[in-house]
Amino acid sequence: MKEQGAGSRADYGHFYPLDTRWSDNDIYGHINNVIYYSYIDSVVNRFLIEEGGLDISGGNVVGFVVSSGCDYLKPAAYPDALDAGLRVDHLGNSSVRYGVGIFRRGEDSPCARGFSVHVFVARPANRPVPLPETLRRALQTLLVD
Repeated sequence: MKEQGAGSRADYGHFYPLDTRWSDNDIYGHINNVIYYSYIDSVVNRFLIEEGGLDISGGNVVGFVVSSGCDYLKPAAYPDALDAGLRVDHLGNSSVRYGVGIFRRGEDSPCARGFSVHVFVARPANRPVPLPETLRRALQTLLVD
């Protein structure tokens, strides 16, 4: 588990913009913790689809989330414009641990820092399989030392 060095934008290799919504705010006036998990899941899957060629609806291999977590470092709220930074902290044979930093646009330190672990499985059998080569190549571009 590599979390050192995940404290600024420079520690992430790929970014996506995130638009906050009015409904993301909770009663305390900031983005609710569960929304950050949605951001993390969306960013990871967008990368897998766009850069790794993952076919989420018809492919034989799919990723199951087996672990996730998030540290909330400072509040963000609607209508903040956010960016999500993505990195790969560990790339195994059939599993990947992603690191995601959620930043206010223009800020260098994250509002939140989360992770998610996928195990890739054969869809019909739900058994772990090696990562497809195109997906592995895309993920290697985000792998941190």
